Amino acid sequence: MAGPGKLTTSPRVLVPLCTALAGVFILAWALWFARSFMEPAAPLLPSGQEVVFRVNPGSTLRAVSRDLAEQGLLRSARSFESLARDADKAQSVRAGEYLLVSGWSPERILKELTESPGILLRVQVREGLSWRETARAVDDSGAAAGEEFRKAAFDPGLLARNEIPSDSPEGYLFPETYLVSKVSGDNGRVLAEAMFKEFRKNARKVWPNGLPAPEELRRLVILASLVEKESGDLSERARVAGVFMNRLRLGMRLQSDPTVIYGLGQDYDGDLTRAHLEDGANPYNTYRISGLPPGPICSPGLISLQAAADPEQHGFLYFVGKGDGTHFFSKSLEEHNAAVAKYQLRRNRATYRSTPAQN
Repeated sequence: MAGPGKLTTSPRVLVPLCTALAGVFILAWALWFARSFMEPAAPLLPSGQEVVFRVNPGSTLRAVSRDLAEQGLLRSARSFESLARDADKAQSVRAGEYLLVSGWSPERILKELTESPGILLRVQVREGLSWRETARAVDDSGAAAGEEFRKAAFDPGLLARNEIPSDSPEGYLFPETYLVSKVSGDNGRVLAEAMFKEFRKNARKVWPNGLPAPEELRRLVILASLVEKESGDLSERARVAGVFMNRLRLGMRLQSDPTVIYGLGQDYDGDLTRAHLEDGANPYNTYRISGLPPGPICSPGLISLQAAADPEQHGFLYFVGKGDGTHFFSKSLEEHNAAVAKYQLRRNRATYRSTPAQN
């Protein structure tokens, strides 16, 4: 029995009160949960409209679903999220840019975001480009900044991991067309490593029984880079390589203009002068140094690598451009001088077509 002045609550009153409080709590939680899944108010786009949709690196499925709905590509973000989870693709949405079309079913959109590479940027690396020219091609493509690519290409760790026998990427950024996503986290590194891997893949085509020892491989890449720059005619590559090998065997200087030009670097203005050919300070000047230059002068393609690995056997020691994209090969200096007079000194400047570089 309660004493005077004390209020008591009957157990019969406590039960309904607790039930009511629990109901309020559950209702508040349900409202919060529903609010967290509220659908965007953006209307659906008319069918047939192309939309470039971007998935940023690290985006969650919920964020992607919400963005799709907000851009009018989905009616229900929550339904799309459930669809992805039920299909076991909640973690499969890839970062990138995608060309979606309004009116597509959620299933088709999910397939595009999880299986398609999306919109890719094209980076074309031609045969015979130096690393600077390759970095410029990367920069021009918009795939990565040239400086970002340079840092990656010269990274000692990346070079070592890809078994590049040099502290420079010159000669090993293999010419090919590369496709990368615009929103990849580090496209400079992605591209540099892809080029190194492409070099190794093509080198294995040249040497299917195993690559040469690192120093020998480096020497052959240097030779292949000279062959690449000296002739644009694929059928001549092995013959040009044979000329260089003959000169090396006899102790003759290679006297290759492209090596001099490479050594001049960004100071070369398009006019190769006698002073350039006589410059002993240029370490790539094969008019003044004996043997191969200290490193490759460009990235050679597969045909030039094959030519360096298997030069044509012949007695030629000289070659000169004929003006039609091919060369005249000579076995003696006298024969070569006559060819120079015929094809160079008396050339028709209106019709003359040089190869990428002339000797």
